Amino acid sequence: MAILQKTREKAGLAVSIIIALALLSFIIDPSTLESAIQMMSSKNNVGEINGKSVSYTDFQQDIDTFTTINEMVTGSTAQDDQQQEQIRNAAWQNLLDKYLFTKKAGEAGIKVGEDEMKALLAGDMVSPIISQNSAFLDETGTFSKTALQNFINNVAQDNTGRLATYWNYIQNTVGTQQYYAKYGSLFNQSNTQSPLMLKKAIEENNVTTNVDFVMVPFGYVTDTTIKVNAADIKKYYEDHKDMFKQSASRDIEYVVFEVKPSDADIQAARESMNNLYEEFSTTEAMKSFLAKNSEKSLDEYWYKNGELSFVNSDIDTFVSENTTGTSAIFEDNNNVFYAARIMATAQIPDSVQVRHILLRGANQAEQADSLLNVLNKGGNFTNLVALHSDDTQSTFDGELGNLGWMTQNYMVPGFQSVFTAPVKKPFILKTQYGTHVIEVTNRTAPVAKKQVAILQKSSLASNETFNEYYAKASKFANIAAGSYQNYLAAVDSCGTYSHPMNGVLESTSNYGAIDHAKEVTRWVFDNKVGKVSPIITVNNNYFFVTTVKGIHKEGVATLSEVSSIINQQLYSELASKKAAEDVAAKIQGMTDLQAIAEALNTTVNSGYDVRFASMSSQGLDPKFIGAASVAPEGKICGPVAGTIGTYVFKVNSRETESFYTEEDAKNYATQMSAYASQMILPVMMQQANVKDNRARFF
Repeated sequence: MAILQKTREKAGLAVSIIIALALLSFIIDPSTLESAIQMMSSKNNVGEINGKSVSYTDFQQDIDTFTTINEMVTGSTAQDDQQQEQIRNAAWQNLLDKYLFTKKAGEAGIKVGEDEMKALLAGDMVSPIISQNSAFLDETGTFSKTALQNFINNVAQDNTGRLATYWNYIQNTVGTQQYYAKYGSLFNQSNTQSPLMLKKAIEENNVTTNVDFVMVPFGYVTDTTIKVNAADIKKYYEDHKDMFKQSASRDIEYVVFEVKPSDADIQAARESMNNLYEEFSTTEAMKSFLAKNSEKSLDEYWYKNGELSFVNSDIDTFVSENTTGTSAIFEDNNNVFYAARIMATAQIPDSVQVRHILLRGANQAEQADSLLNVLNKGGNFTNLVALHSDDTQSTFDGELGNLGWMTQNYMVPGFQSVFTAPVKKPFILKTQYGTHVIEVTNRTAPVAKKQVAILQKSSLASNETFNEYYAKASKFANIAAGSYQNYLAAVDSCGTYSHPMNGVLESTSNYGAIDHAKEVTRWVFDNKVGKVSPIITVNNNYFFVTTVKGIHKEGVATLSEVSSIINQQLYSELASKKAAEDVAAKIQGMTDLQAIAEALNTTVNSGYDVRFASMSSQGLDPKFIGAASVAPEGKICGPVAGTIGTYVFKVNSRETESFYTEEDAKNYATQMSAYASQMILPVMMQQANVKDNRARFF
């Protein structure tokens, strides 16, 4: 009955909403109502691809799928921020392929048939996505159809569904890549270079010009006689609207209160270090001591002289100059306290070469003991790897089981002991991957290194200090509430600095040196011009109060938003034209370049081997290069209104060389074709008006 009652209540609410919308439709324009409903629904959309709306819920399900795939590939369930972003990008790319690219490829007549997929998955033309997948390789590292079939058989028996998820992903990827390969081939084959185009490219790159010129640079002072009228600005805007497309952004101001430890907090950290110092200097249980009392845990890294400078220069000096003992307590400029104790000193190589036999299963310990005994009696390591190791992928220098060279920064987790192990004496080691029979086969020359324990404590703000800063932020927020004018009054009253920041995007998460501040961005995009935020807490030690000064909608910028940019562009064009006219008047009738230079209060310069095809020739103005490439020899030409100044010049000679060959021209054409191929999907996205709102949610 209770469930029935709740159902009735919810149904009643739904009916009320429907009735309300129906009533509104009588008094509100239907198109306005429709746009309002679309706006409300689009708020929950991650994006739109080729007319298909992608809801947050659906996209999150895709993220969950790709998270599962990532876990299966990497063997780890832990993902940092970068890996999570890569997973989201993979999920989004999958949607682009599904709803846009493969559909457009199909419209172009491209198909991937059933028989073709069978051949790509397990036939005579197996896709590299499968043939290079470690899950389908045999013990020699060669693709095995038997291993592939075993995997497929296991899919049906896997109750978790994870294998099915992975296999579906592989099949989709193989099919999608085939669409890309076919479309790319079609595109590249149609992007041909005719013999005439090839000949012209060779000629343009082999003809060089030697030219003398004078240049009058444009001044920095605004010419008040040059006027740009509103009608010209509007016409330019209407003719060039595509140039003014923009992403949605906001112009804001904000103040931020950073919680910093007080003098009392710093003194408390200092006293805590002093109280811990004696035990730190003597304890034999250093690992547990640091785990309980320090911001740095104990590691097994062997440090060379100079390698601890990134922690603290005083610590590095102490460790470099001593072989035993505990340092004094040091304090840096950020009120962080350090002490170091040298735990061990030894001659340690920078690199070691290692091979191993990886064992897993219930009897791995007994099997490892048995294999170690065989090796100690002269058994062949490589043969034992082939017969017993679960690692068949490691084949450095072609030797099965060889992991190659390791350093302390590039090594298998848990293998730290290989750096102190003797060469060519096998031993047993356990890690998270299983039990290893290991042999160090080679190493670099040992150097003096030390293992160091570091006691580190930062001065942290107490609750009292935290509350003091929050009170300051609260006072500011109370004064600023309501309007931008109130915000400015709060800035003056509280003596704080207001940070202006224009062009804030939905993806913005950093404000100055403060990162992970996406909550500020979300508030900014949810509010109107003139609104002032309440206190927004970031990273537990920054209090933001922000206000919206301007809103720029996605699409073509308004005329008012870009009028100043257009005004400057038109002014520059008029100014360069006027400058050229002024130069022409001053040099009228002159035929000597030196005399022209003197009349213009400048000097004669020379350009050698100027090539039209290379617009970066000697840093010259592109407009000048273009004019010089077609000018007659031995004649004063100009003035030419360039980008940075006005040019008058004389071509002295042209030379035709042969350093740019047909092969060069073809290679360049191939590079341009490859670049154009990379633009296929972006152009499709632009034409389909793809909307990517992921930054709104992540």
